[in-house]
Amino acid sequence: MDKKLMLTGLQPTGTITLGNYIGAIKQMVENQEKYNSIIFIADMHAITVPIDADTLANNIRQLIAIYIACGIDPEKNLIFLQSDNEYHANISWMLECNTYHGELSRMTQFKDKSAKNANFSAGLFTYPVLMAADILAYDADLVPVGIDQKQHVEITRDIAIRFNKKYGETFVVPEPLIREAGTKIMDLQDPTKKMSKSSESQKGVIRILDDINTIRKKINSAVTDSVGKVNYDPENQPGVTNLINIYTSLTGMSKEEVVAKFENANYGEFKKGVADVVVAEFEKIQARYNELINSDELDRILDEGRDKAREIAKKKYEEMKNKIGLRR
Repeated sequence: MDKKLMLTGLQPTGTITLGNYIGAIKQMVENQEKYNSIIFIADMHAITVPIDADTLANNIRQLIAIYIACGIDPEKNLIFLQSDNEYHANISWMLECNTYHGELSRMTQFKDKSAKNANFSAGLFTYPVLMAADILAYDADLVPVGIDQKQHVEITRDIAIRFNKKYGETFVVPEPLIREAGTKIMDLQDPTKKMSKSSESQKGVIRILDDINTIRKKINSAVTDSVGKVNYDPENQPGVTNLINIYTSLTGMSKEEVVAKFENANYGEFKKGVADVVVAEFEKIQARYNELINSDELDRILDEGRDKAREIAKKKYEEMKNKIGLRR
């Protein structure tokens, strides 16, 4: 049986954290074995709100290098930049002309973001249609999303069904693939909050490109408790439980095995053990990242991905043009 086609778009917003790596990237590496996979950097989506040009350019290249360094295999995924493929925007315009104002005004993320800035861009309003173009251009079967993004796949389905009825079968109607709840990694300084790259204090956030000594310091200063024993107890020992979750996620050991391993350890010894496994994982990733970031290899991967993606999207664009009547 043929593998289903999965399409994943990644916004270039800041450096990946340990929480992102454990909760999302490791799942993507596993999924590349299960599905035919397209992964693109959704850089055009990043300009719906103001962002510094140099920051955006750095984020784009850095993000794709990080994902490849983390195990996203160019041989198993079609990898490209959204802005390298002009057909996304062209397809989006034809879809916009088949999308209703009311549908877009009901989008939760638009309502949230526009409430924070009354002078919002038209792009913020219409970007769900660009997201639909991203998906429908490739006849993706599955789109992995968090529950907060499910609404965007639902509007994509509505647009595809409407276009198919109006102009004849054109698009595969995609399904949302709700990401399994990967292990949630909490802030090292406040283990009641999720580790977030936008956290006010960076002391509790480990970033994938942090200096190795910095990683050790952050783990060594992680908040624990006065119990003094390594137990898996989210209620009473959230800090220690968070460190156990990090250890299990990176070693494959069960939480019971980790508790048994550190049964007689004090918190200092336990934190050193956690730091050792994080550092071992991230040293490999950082070494590969440093090989890639300024290399011709990264550009070759993106050039090949661009050419393949353009070829696929161009066929869909030409088919849509012809059906709509945009022809001589």
